[in-house]
Amino acid sequence: MKAVKKQKLRNAGWKVGTAAEFLGLSAEEEALVAMKLNLVDGVRLMRARNHITQAELARRLGSSQSRIAKIEAGDNSVSLDLLMRALLSLGAKKKDIAAMIGMKPSGEASLHRMRAA
Repeated sequence: MKAVKKQKLRNAGWKVGTAAEFLGLSAEEEALVAMKLNLVDGVRLMRARNHITQAELARRLGSSQSRIAKIEAGDNSVSLDLLMRALLSLGAKKKDIAAMIGMKPSGEASLHRMRAA
């Protein structure tokens, strides 16, 4: 958010902060959430780039299409194990996953640039 907009909100009596502040997340919890969201973006992007349906990815993982939809929605019931298995089945290499984990939040645009390079 731009500084001018933040100041306007403060002047109007609003408190401006981060989602982590609002939720009371520790630095470690905030980092874990960011990493998981980057992996979620990676699954969605790699699946789309490979022209694979959610149903096909589910078949590869021995799962259901609705579970893949939950992965791509970032549902908190999805384990890191399932995210990793999905990425690996889509052809992600260890260095790709490491790059996804290290990205700043809102990774889809950054991941797109990384993959294009």
